[in-house]
Amino acid sequence: MTHRKRLGFFTRVLDDTTARERYRLALAQIRAAEKYGFDTAWVAQHHFHEQEGGLPSPFVLLAQAAAQTSRIVLGTGIVTLPLEAPLRVAEDAAVLSLLSDGRFELGVGSGGTPSSFPPFGYDPQERPAIFARHLEQLTSALRGDELTADHGRLYPSAPELLDTLWQATFSASGAARIGAAGSGLMLSKTHPHTTGSGWSALADTQREVVDAYTEALPAGVRPRVFGSRTLVVLDDEKDIERLIRRGIERGVPALKPFGVGLPDGATTKEARQILDLHIGTPEQVIEELSHDHVLRDATDLVFQAHPIDPPHEVLVRSLELIATKVAPALGWQPSASVTKEGGVRG
Repeated sequence: MTHRKRLGFFTRVLDDTTARERYRLALAQIRAAEKYGFDTAWVAQHHFHEQEGGLPSPFVLLAQAAAQTSRIVLGTGIVTLPLEAPLRVAEDAAVLSLLSDGRFELGVGSGGTPSSFPPFGYDPQERPAIFARHLEQLTSALRGDELTADHGRLYPSAPELLDTLWQATFSASGAARIGAAGSGLMLSKTHPHTTGSGWSALADTQREVVDAYTEALPAGVRPRVFGSRTLVVLDDEKDIERLIRRGIERGVPALKPFGVGLPDGATTKEARQILDLHIGTPEQVIEELSHDHVLRDATDLVFQAHPIDPPHEVLVRSLELIATKVAPALGWQPSASVTKEGGVRG
């Protein structure tokens, strides 16, 4: 059976404004994504570092998003599970699933910012072990296992969330573990890439991760691969160079903690390839993304504007161009309900 690709919008909530306005704009962008036919909308959780991510409480914002939308699926990409009480994550996810009429998918990971761990009382060197322990508690609760000696179980129950659980990793060994568990594989555009060249460099590095995941999947379990890339689509070329400079200036410091940097003498094009910055007209970005074999094979095409983070009106227009021009060229088609409503025009 062939499954339709899903199109997703991902935000780190990093508009250049106050926290209150960041949240208002993120909600407006999610509503716009729904209007233009996107299937999913994702938010990232970050603690303390407002230039890396502007949202420490994803369930709160997504509950508001659920109240303002009717069709789009909402997800966390990711909840930093080592820094959370896993039973509380299960409870919040269960309530949000009900409030959204089942339009919620939970994505979890071990986290990528070591300096966020000490304020919570954790050693960042121990995060893999903490993540494994918390993941076991989370999945046990969602599964409906007895949690206490007096037969306490998660309320409200939410075993269906296990069917759409996502996990993030950079490594092939982590991907094999995720595949064996039957979860979805979340790939990150911040994945340090050391193989390949040109516009396929990130995909070449991630290919080993995807292959390890699919090989470990139990028989009969459909693969779910979340391919995330940076993309801003413009009507014409007049603002391309300015946004490229902005993306490089903001992107290089953001990737240093992941061991990604620019070699001496790197050209602008090489910098864009290393940072995975796709900025241009529909025709230009389609040509670039056509080289991305991981994105081609992904079940979920998910696009974010970070680290470019253009003005709100530019981002919203980019969402429209992605849905009407770019994503269809990459193998996505709007759902039957969207087509019926006339929400997407070619």
